[in-house]
Amino acid sequence: MRYFRWTLIVLAIVGAASFLHYYLPQRDIVRIVGTDTERIDAGTDPVSGGERTRLVRFINAVGPNGGTRVYRNEDTGWGWPPYGKFNSGDITARAQHLAGEADTWVAIRHYGWRIQILDMFPNVLGFREVDGPDTRLIPWFNIVFLTLLGGGLLWLWLWWRRFHARRIAPVIEDIGEGVEAVGDHAEGLWTRIRRFFGGGGA
Repeated sequence: MRYFRWTLIVLAIVGAASFLHYYLPQRDIVRIVGTDTERIDAGTDPVSGGERTRLVRFINAVGPNGGTRVYRNEDTGWGWPPYGKFNSGDITARAQHLAGEADTWVAIRHYGWRIQILDMFPNVLGFREVDGPDTRLIPWFNIVFLTLLGGGLLWLWLWWRRFHARRIAPVIEDIGEGVEAVGDHAEGLWTRIRRFFGGGGA
């Protein structure tokens, strides 16, 4: 049972870490080399039963080591994740303006993962020009968010410990004492019954 409990704890930690790593913003320093717009499959229309497609903007870039990077550029709107992005068209226009400029480096802010086999691309939230590929970037948003999250979880854990000590532990103790008393009573009753029948048969 102990191994099962620790397995669940590890899975919960890995799941929470993966969730945060996917949705929290990250930044890459790259050179923008072009933009594309592609029509991709959006599933089956529930009314007509036909295949649906949608246009998706992409930004192509190259990292300091020459590796290629491809980002999708879609609005998040008022949905999830709650970044409130509505300016994908403006981002594309800025990217087209900078495309191919060999001396221009930008820090692209994005969330998500690039998984080729699943055709997944990180989504651009915005970008800004930087001095060069060695520019130091400090993830202030993530630092503040994770600090607040850690503080909130610590407060919740302390509150639960106090609540458990004040409300739950006494009830469990009373139930245990009641069960123990019932057990002692039943054992005494069973002993008397055995003695009665044992004495009657002697």
